[in-house]
Amino acid sequence: MKINTKFVLVFVMIVAAVSFIFRLLPHPANFIPLGALALFCGTYIKSKWGILVPVAVMAITDYIVGWHSLIFFTWGSFLLMGMIGWWIQKRKNISRVVGGTLAGSVLFFIITNFAVWAFTPLYVKTMAGLVQSYYMAIPFFRSSAMGDLFYVGVFFSLYEVASYLIVKYRKRQVIPVQNN
Repeated sequence: MKINTKFVLVFVMIVAAVSFIFRLLPHPANFIPLGALALFCGTYIKSKWGILVPVAVMAITDYIVGWHSLIFFTWGSFLLMGMIGWWIQKRKNISRVVGGTLAGSVLFFIITNFAVWAFTPLYVKTMAGLVQSYYMAIPFFRSSAMGDLFYVGVFFSLYEVASYLIVKYRKRQVIPVQNN
């Protein structure tokens, strides 16, 4: 399906705006569309710079809700999720999208909770403390993975349906031929 860059840009702006708003509204812990935004941008934006869109949304919303000491781990996790989108882009199918979504959720869980263990005083700096950090984060992981799967389903489905309808509409347009 050949879709023009302007459509992709407009759709990304809408998805980014939704992600921005939902990050600021009250929500279940970690049930936000930013992981889905990262995967979406990595998958559909041809430029490798597209993975910076979710980081920009995070930076602006972090400024509003308050900075925290682990932002670079959080932002880095979203960059990695965008890179998973590059892998999905090469051969997009449902199993890659679902697998990439779950891989992104797991990466986010591993990276951010390692950072909580390593750089905050919440857990002792032993293997037992690290295990406890991951154990205590399981409810957040469940919510994060469910949010990623839900929003990836919404964003990718809406994009694919809109793309299909645009292509179908273009094919139906008849260009009149002038006889001289």
